[in-house]
Amino acid sequence: MLNNSSEPIIYVRGLVNRFGAETVHDGLDLEVRRGEVIGIVGGSGSGKSVLLRTIVGLNRPVEGKVEVFGRDVLRMSDRQRRQLENRWGVLFQDGALFSSLTVAQNIEVPIKEYYDMPLRLMDEISAVKVGMVGLPEEAGEKYPSQLSGGMRKRAGLARALALDPEIVFLDEPTAGLDPIAAGAFDELIRDLKTSLGLTVFMVTHDLDSLFAICDRVAVLVDKKVRVGTLEQLLRDNHPWIHSYFHGPRGRAAQASEAAVFNEPRALDATRV
Repeated sequence: MLNNSSEPIIYVRGLVNRFGAETVHDGLDLEVRRGEVIGIVGGSGSGKSVLLRTIVGLNRPVEGKVEVFGRDVLRMSDRQRRQLENRWGVLFQDGALFSSLTVAQNIEVPIKEYYDMPLRLMDEISAVKVGMVGLPEEAGEKYPSQLSGGMRKRAGLARALALDPEIVFLDEPTAGLDPIAAGAFDELIRDLKTSLGLTVFMVTHDLDSLFAICDRVAVLVDKKVRVGTLEQLLRDNHPWIHSYFHGPRGRAAQASEAAVFNEPRALDATRV
């Protein structure tokens, strides 16, 4: 259970992202607490992935402040940025694996980028990461094209964990997976969060993932964000939020969670 007094590890204030004449974020504020799994949801064009990319420094906003571990992401030297990037890992939606490299070699890419260590030690680290994400040992020698979609996601996660990060950013981690594979991936994230003490920032459209593993959810609406527990958001009367959580898929996700925990959770989420 997340302690509500946990310190913010990501701090965003007054964020404005604009592309041409289109404003995606307009004064967005967000805090992410250490040790939580926070899900980021919103309609098409609401800027979910843009928010992730802005926090990790891949997109420069028009205005605003972004701090991670108390460091200003938008105003730091290259050396400071490299030090900060050591403390997080990113899994992009398509895995972003190098097709010409094996899984083990993909995992070793960030290690080579930041550290000078013997190849044998890197091989040992990559083997540990392969096992950590539930892949068989032989997967390390395979190329991405030889893996299933679910295995590629796990390989991408292994690379994101290569430097033992404190934060993991996940961009649509269950997209394209069948329900069984998606559920297994959710379980993996939950277990890794517990065992490694990770903070998980997860952009998703998967309602099952929200109910299965998220401590809080941040909903991007009206170019800003509304944050709360699922119980709080289920009582939110904002039209998009209500439609999202109380539509057929939302009701199915709630019923699925109640069945998993053998708990008759009411669909109007009156309990807190």
